[in-house]
Amino acid sequence: MAFRRSTPEEVSPGSLAQDAVDEITWYMREHKMSRADLAASMGVSPGRVSQILSGDENLTLRTLGAVVKALGARIEFTLSEAEEESILLVEETQR
Repeated sequence: MAFRRSTPEEVSPGSLAQDAVDEITWYMREHKMSRADLAASMGVSPGRVSQILSGDENLTLRTLGAVVKALGARIEFTLSEAEEESILLVEETQR
């Protein structure tokens, strides 16, 4: 599970949480895992899983870790200099 690249203008706490939820739901769909399956694997109620996947939840690293563990997945992310990313994006659009 890897997050998509975001420009500095796109990054906010809410957008990062939504990116995580989008990746989780994509992974679940690809592996034919329902919310009920995830809830059972996490040992929580289906309602709690719905809260987590709603996008409105304050998604903590602890919660994200529990979801990833229950999915049997791993998570990756990379930080880079904002200026370097911006330069890279400008170079790509000029081609």
